[in-house]
Amino acid sequence: MSIETVSFLEVKPPGLHIFSKFPIPRLGAVLLATLLRNEGYTVKVFVEDIAEPDWAFIHRSDLVCISTITSTAPRAYRIADSIRERGIPVVMGGPHPSFMQEEALRHADCVVRGEGDETLPELLAFFENGTPALDAIHGIAYKDASGRVVETPPRPLLADLNSLPAPDLSLIHGWKPTHIYPLSTSRGCPFSCTFCSVIQMFGRKYRFRSIEKTLEDIRGAVERSRATLFFVDDNFAAHRPRAKAILKGMIAGGLRHDWSAQVRTDVAKDHELLRLMADSGCHTLYIGFESVNPRTLALYDKRQTLDEIVSCIKAVRSHGIAIHGMFVLGADTDTAETIGHTVQFAVDLGIDTVQFMPLTPVPGTPVFEEMARTGRLLHTDWSKYDMHHVVFLPAQMRPETLQIESLRAMERFYSWGYILRRLARLDLHYTILGLYGNRAVKRAMEAARSYIEHLRTVPPPLTACSE
Repeated sequence: MSIETVSFLEVKPPGLHIFSKFPIPRLGAVLLATLLRNEGYTVKVFVEDIAEPDWAFIHRSDLVCISTITSTAPRAYRIADSIRERGIPVVMGGPHPSFMQEEALRHADCVVRGEGDETLPELLAFFENGTPALDAIHGIAYKDASGRVVETPPRPLLADLNSLPAPDLSLIHGWKPTHIYPLSTSRGCPFSCTFCSVIQMFGRKYRFRSIEKTLEDIRGAVERSRATLFFVDDNFAAHRPRAKAILKGMIAGGLRHDWSAQVRTDVAKDHELLRLMADSGCHTLYIGFESVNPRTLALYDKRQTLDEIVSCIKAVRSHGIAIHGMFVLGADTDTAETIGHTVQFAVDLGIDTVQFMPLTPVPGTPVFEEMARTGRLLHTDWSKYDMHHVVFLPAQMRPETLQIESLRAMERFYSWGYILRRLARLDLHYTILGLYGNRAVKRAMEAARSYIEHLRTVPPPLTACSE
């Protein structure tokens, strides 16, 4: 078959989420589209969170590639089915299809597992020329002529990230330079948080773009957009000497610009790094604190202590950098009282913004495998696996208790007290965020009513839960 036009689609989540107001496209599809564009294909990327897709363009494409996480999988499957009914082949990728190949192949012609930088071009060559043979392409899953699912050997992780172009965000339909501008400088993570699928997708070893390439990417972003840069790396400061060199390069090269990134608490151990972050324009650090319960931190295998969390907050704030704290509630060591302590901790320590998310065991993570094995998953309605719904049976509280307390935690944090304190400081930015958070929580609580009633019908475990 001849392939000239390829559409990439990232479907919208089933409900509100932390980035609903300021959507950030995942860069995987944009990078793959850039690679194919550079090979001469006509490509376009559609991100439903950003703009309504041009369905006419999609329906006249020769191939459609759909990327999905777990919570967007049901919608991704429905769209894939409708596209295939038109005779257009569909390739699916992303975290959910990578771990649920057999399920995804009910809706797709092929699944790309893990990184697709080298896999997808080979797959297009097969569609066009029949070579290489499907079973010779590493990192895919497909059905053979008898309907049997075939999973080829995993593809080795890409060693040289410098070989990749910078993702061309102008390929995104409806993209505006005022959106948050995402940048990726590394892949992988050596840590092993039990609820995270990063190492299963991208490996335990950090892989980096060079400092020179990274600065080149930053310069291109700054020249194209005045929007805040967001480094989507799982840990931007994973290699501190490298991070410092990048920040020094930004300062020396006149690239000081508002930016934010995800880091671990260990950034607090390096005050030179924090100073360089502040001097280069860092506005906010997104930090996965996860819990204030030491037993929960050990269970999550976070490799950080409560004292380190406190030190981190104080050190980051002393450099004038805001903190977005991320907490995961509902571990087997957590109670409803733990959640209350977590909220009070966040308020007392002056964290600027937060996410209080019920633990979500998504496919591909150790916690999912454990809960599936022990029968603790309440259902597999993937649209509810969005970090806003309780989808498992907690060990020390009822599921509806965890659902209600997670929402109340957000309500207590984004209270009128938060809003008025920020207003008294003439901090308009966080006053507006507080108002947005307050209203979003109210909408979320209203939307969750029927689901909470459903959770009340869940039978208790064989050993009674304690409230």
